[in-house]
Amino acid sequence: MDFSEEISNKLNELLIKNYDAEKGYLNAIENVEGDKLKMFFKRRASERSEFAKELRTEILQYGEVPEDSGSFKGTMHRNWMSLKSTFSSNNEEAILEEAIRGEKASLEEYTELLQERNLPPSIDALLVKHKNAIQSAINSEKVQEEIVS
Repeated sequence: MDFSEEISNKLNELLIKNYDAEKGYLNAIENVEGDKLKMFFKRRASERSEFAKELRTEILQYGEVPEDSGSFKGTMHRNWMSLKSTFSSNNEEAILEEAIRGEKASLEEYTELLQERNLPPSIDALLVKHKNAIQSAINSEKVQEEIVS
């Protein structure tokens, strides 16, 4: 496997995670009632859509083919969130907890990839930008969770 294919494979893994996160946030919008939470999840979904576009562009620049959908695991997680919200007495809080858990997993993925020393500067900068935005989202979600509970 050559260098550009190796980088593209790693970026494709992040791309899939961003597709999953975007779909998860869109699913969350349907399962909450508060307008503030709906807007919060809508902003997160939009942000993840933008991340996916940026990752797709990088993958294409390396002459590789970007993935075009999320993962089975992501679909299962969204289904779990829907089921959990159905049976939870405070479903908005449960949905926020799941969102935080998902964001923490994304943050770990970005952190792992950024620890690699062979990334081109443009990709490194893009990943740092995404990682910082995800960390900010986690902090915002924790604040939202306190408001909901």
